[in-house]
Amino acid sequence: MSVETTPDAVREETAPDAFREELRAWLEENCPQEMRDGKMAENSICWGGKNWQFTSDAQKQWLERCAARGYTVPTWPKDYGGAGLNRAQEKIFHQEMDRINARKPLQSFGIWMLGPALLHFGSHEQKLHYLPPIARGEIRWCQGYSEPGAGSDLANVQTRGEDKGDHWLVNGQKIWTSYADKADWIFALVRTDREAPKHKGISFLLMNMEDAGVDTRPIKMISGISPFCETFFTDVKVPKDQIVGEENRGWDVAKYLLTHEREMISGGGAGLSGGGRALGAVINDTMEGLTDATLRADAMRCEIDSLAIGLTLERYKDQAEAGQGAGDASAMLKYMGTELNKQRHELMMTAGGSDALEWDGPLGNRAGDWLRTKANSIEGGTSEVMLSIVSRRVLGLPG
Repeated sequence: MSVETTPDAVREETAPDAFREELRAWLEENCPQEMRDGKMAENSICWGGKNWQFTSDAQKQWLERCAARGYTVPTWPKDYGGAGLNRAQEKIFHQEMDRINARKPLQSFGIWMLGPALLHFGSHEQKLHYLPPIARGEIRWCQGYSEPGAGSDLANVQTRGEDKGDHWLVNGQKIWTSYADKADWIFALVRTDREAPKHKGISFLLMNMEDAGVDTRPIKMISGISPFCETFFTDVKVPKDQIVGEENRGWDVAKYLLTHEREMISGGGAGLSGGGRALGAVINDTMEGLTDATLRADAMRCEIDSLAIGLTLERYKDQAEAGQGAGDASAMLKYMGTELNKQRHELMMTAGGSDALEWDGPLGNRAGDWLRTKANSIEGGTSEVMLSIVSRRVLGLPG
């Protein structure tokens, strides 16, 4: 089925069984065979953006077909580029994608982080302007939060924006900005009132990475790649309509966005980040059979834990549908997802033996992927901070 003749996304009132049947037929006809390999490695992800280079015609087709149907962001409203699926349909959508081992057509910080924040805090005009290009994979976003003196203590950001009437003049530095050198736009926390207490006086601004005064410098990692960058702002002019939420109330947006980021990271630990095969199946292929009893037991334990956190995530999503979000419990989910993701890759390294140590060997870049999981303990809030939030705000422990 061509993109032009793809029917509108199924109506919300469609019965679950009918929706599953229609979706299954659409996936069988439109998902290229090459996109049914369940790969989640860095070199197989479609990030989108103005300068994105597709790795294959199949990757391009899969993105275009899903974007035309709203399936890159299936739960977003249709007016903003989504399919408008309700919660029950969303579950069916992910089940059917997993059934054929389909890759996610598009992954981005615009989908995981900025999109939910805009849907909650943005004006209708902002949603119409920014969300559809995210859904189509036309604009790639990065996150400007951490600074040299504001990591775990994020509210201590010092990047400042001076009010110049019709715009802010932004100066400062961000660090650990993932993929800033490849992004088209950045959403950033900027201090717009230097006299206010540190949790106040912060605004959530949107900036074009091509604007004069924006500079990025990659930070080399032990894995040999540079997903992280330093980002510098020197007299960058930011129009007043590029603020999300109220002026000096950016901390409200930041906290909301962090909740979604932590849930996204926890989904990776549960194997829900898109197209992932069961750990046991991966190890089974590697070793031509799970013959090692200890490794088999560890793999099964990890899979059971992954199922448990996956079900917990689904429960919180159901609660969110009813108007009750995860709140501080997102710290618990993030911590567990981080630990599970590291454990999964440890087991895959163990199963791969010496072959897994090769950067581009028969098992792919398994060593690089293993090293990358270490960053999960830092991004979205360090594991120590997550445990502190759980102990004080979820369990109500003293201290």
